[in-house]
Amino acid sequence: MENSRGALHEQPEGTIMSSTSDRSSARFTRFSHGVLLCVSAATVAVLAACSTPMAPKDGARFDSYASAADRPATRPVRSVTSFTDSLSCMDHMMRDAGTPTTLISSTFFQDYSGRIPVDTKDMVITALSQMSRLSNAFRYVDFEVNIVQQDTVQNLTTILLNTHQMQLQRPALYFSGGISFADQSVLSTNGSAAVSSTHFEAGYNLNRAATIIGLEMHLGDFRTRTFIPGMDSANEVVIDTSGQGLDVSAKIGAVGLTFNLGRNLTQGSGAAVRALAELGAIELVGKYTKLPYWRCLMQDSTNPEFRRQLREWYDSEDGATHARLIERYLVSQGYLAAQGEPRAPDSADLRQAIARFQADHGMVVTGVPDYTAYERAMRDFVAIGPDGNLERVGWPTGDATLSRTPLSVTMAIENPVRDRTEFAAGTQIFASATVSRSAYLYCYLQDANGNVVQLQPNMASPSALVSSNEALRLPDWMAPYPAYLLETGRQGREALMCIAADEDLKPRLPEALQAPPLTPVRGYSVLQQVKDAFDAAAQGRETASALLTWNVKPASAKATPADKGGTGVKPLAKAGQTPPATQPSASGTNTPSEIQKILSVQQGH
Repeated sequence: MENSRGALHEQPEGTIMSSTSDRSSARFTRFSHGVLLCVSAATVAVLAACSTPMAPKDGARFDSYASAADRPATRPVRSVTSFTDSLSCMDHMMRDAGTPTTLISSTFFQDYSGRIPVDTKDMVITALSQMSRLSNAFRYVDFEVNIVQQDTVQNLTTILLNTHQMQLQRPALYFSGGISFADQSVLSTNGSAAVSSTHFEAGYNLNRAATIIGLEMHLGDFRTRTFIPGMDSANEVVIDTSGQGLDVSAKIGAVGLTFNLGRNLTQGSGAAVRALAELGAIELVGKYTKLPYWRCLMQDSTNPEFRRQLREWYDSEDGATHARLIERYLVSQGYLAAQGEPRAPDSADLRQAIARFQADHGMVVTGVPDYTAYERAMRDFVAIGPDGNLERVGWPTGDATLSRTPLSVTMAIENPVRDRTEFAAGTQIFASATVSRSAYLYCYLQDANGNVVQLQPNMASPSALVSSNEALRLPDWMAPYPAYLLETGRQGREALMCIAADEDLKPRLPEALQAPPLTPVRGYSVLQQVKDAFDAAAQGRETASALLTWNVKPASAKATPADKGGTGVKPLAKAGQTPPATQPSASGTNTPSEIQKILSVQQGH
C-alpha cells in the first residue's frame, strides 16, 4: 500500500494536469454536442412550423391595424406656386376692366424631351379657370377626339352631334405648346473626404446637380388656325437635386460599430412645370387683353424664397402663437368678432372662421390653424426689404390691433354690350355679384311695374351663404337647370340689389319678406324698403349692399309678360322642364347675335 501510495505521489505533475485537461475537454465536447442538438431540434421545429400555413385568426389583431396604417400621415393641400396670387390678381384686373367672355381651347402639350411625364394641358386649364372665377373672362371648350382612349363623354358627344342633339361652340382662341427641352445635370458637383486610423474610419460625401426645364406656349386664332404674332411665351426653370452622406465606423476590442447618415433633396418636375404653365398663361392672357399683367407678376409672393421663409418663421413659433396670429388676422378681415381673451385653437367659432377663410381662398377646408392657413394669412405682412431679403411688415403681434376690413359687395351686368345702362323691353339680363369674404347674400329685383322679387336664395340655390372665391351669377346661366330667367319689362327703370351680412338675417325679417323666392313681395315696391328691413334685422351689426340700375326702352317686338303687369322673373326650376340654352354670348360662338330670344315660356308660366 505504501508502495502504491508512494508510486502515486511520485507521479509527475504534468501527468495529473493532462488527465484534468482531458476530462474538461470531454465535458466541453459533450456540452457542444448538446447545444448543437438543441439548435438542430429548434431549427427543425421552426421549419416544420413554417411549412404549415398560419391560421388567419392568429394574425387578426395584427391585420386590424392595416386600414388605419394605409392612410396618408398628412392632410392633402392645394397645389400652390409662386404665381397663385398672380392668377387671382389677373382675375380681379379683368373683372375691373369688364373683359368680355372668350371661348378658348387648347392642343395637347407634348413632352418633346421625353423626361417630364406631367399633364401640362390640364395645368393650363386650371390656370385659366382661376383667372375666370370672378371675371368670367374665359370659358374652356372641352372637345377632344382620342381614338385610342375613348370614354363615355367622347362617345356620347359623337352620338349627340350626329343626331343634332348637341351644338358645340367654336372657340375664338386656343393654346398650343409643349415642353421643349429638359437638360439634365447642366451643372453638377461632387466632393468627398475620408479619414481612417487603426480603430476609426469616417467618410463624407456631397453632390449637387441642376436641371433646366423649358416650356413654350403660343396663342392662336381658332378660326384661321394661325398663331397671333407676339402672343408667345418661352420660359425655363431650374430644379435642383442634391445629397450628402456621412459614414462612421469604429472598433473597440472585438466589437465593431458602423453608423450611416444620408440626406437627399429632389425638387420635382410637377411643381416646376405648373409654375411655368401659370406664368405662360398670365403672360398670354395679359397680352391678349392688353392689360398691365406685369403688375400681377411684381408681387412679393412670386419670390422663390417666399414660402420657405414663412415656413422658417412658422417653425420658430409654437402652436398658441400660430392660432393667435391667425385669429388676429381673421378679426381684421371681418371673419371673427374682436374679444379681449385669445380663443382656444380648437374653439368652434375660430374653426368656423378658419374654414370660411380657407374656402374663400381656394384652400382645402380643414378649420385647423395649420401652416396652410398661417401662410395665407401672414403673406400680407411680408415684403422684400432694402437688402433684397424677405422681412415682416406690420406683423400682428402683441396687443396691436389691425384695422378691420369692411364687408363689401360688388355687382356687374354681364351682357356683352357696350352700353349696359339701357336695354330694350324683353331683353334678358345677366348679372353677377361677389362678396369680399364669405357671407350671407340676398338679392332682390325691382321692376318698372313696382314689383319686388327675391332672386337669391331660391329653390335651385337654397343656401344664402356664398364664398368670395367665385361670382354668384344672376341668373346662373352656367347651370343646366337655372332657377329663373331675368327679362326686362315695360318701359321704365329697373334695379337689382344684393345685401350681404355675416349672419343669416332671414329669420328676423318681417313676415312679408318671408315670402317664397321668385314671387312678388307684398307691401314692398322699392328696394330701399328691403334694405331698411335688413338694417333693422342686423341690429347694428355690419351689412353691405350694392345696387345695379338700368333703363328699359320700348321694344319693337310683341309685349312681354312684364308689359302686361307681371314680373320680369320667369321661374324655370320645375320638374320635367328643360330650360332654354340662354347665356351671355361669348367671343367665338357660331352665331354673331346676342342671346337667343325666348319665344315661348314653358308650360305653367
